[in-house]
Amino acid sequence: MIIKNITFIKSSSNLEQCPPPILPEYAFLGRSNVGKSSLINMLSGRKRIAKTSSTPGKTRLINHFDIDAQWYLVDLPGYGYAKISRSIRETWEKLIRDYVLKRTNLMCLFLLIDLRLEPQRPDLQFLDFLGEKRVPFVLLFTKSDKLSPQTARKQLDLYVLKLKESWEQVPQHIMTSAKTGDGKARILELIDQTNKLWKK
Repeated sequence: MIIKNITFIKSSSNLEQCPPPILPEYAFLGRSNVGKSSLINMLSGRKRIAKTSSTPGKTRLINHFDIDAQWYLVDLPGYGYAKISRSIRETWEKLIRDYVLKRTNLMCLFLLIDLRLEPQRPDLQFLDFLGEKRVPFVLLFTKSDKLSPQTARKQLDLYVLKLKESWEQVPQHIMTSAKTGDGKARILELIDQTNKLWKK
């Protein structure tokens, strides 16, 4: 798949404000500062589709982008950012839960995890939540370019081992880098194949 045209549609503060669910939808979510905006920009082949920042918590709304009039790309707020008030954090968490559970055209949720870190409790808890609710998702391990190939493989194996403690089958996962473009082809191919299911 090659993305030719990408158009920002709107930002929504709740599920009801989202665009009509007339196209298959793919959402990107992760802890704050996981590299989500950089990855979205890498996938789109543009530099400033999603706003990147060294300050966590930049994305605060549900942001919809139309891709070639074929599918929606959705940039969701990050979770697990401690340096905001509890009320704001709870509002974000409710926004994410409502979207993930009730958005009828959501075909796949891409959950981003920083490959440099050991398995983090918030990520594991959210994974369990997705599994319990049977939400289709794929793990995207980000920032692989920050590690040597050997260390990156070791980190990935560590996470897979941790997942095996509670998952009968390890969820589908892709190692990515916004800098080198690693994982881009696999992600877009997955979206392309899933879009065919929507058409059926």
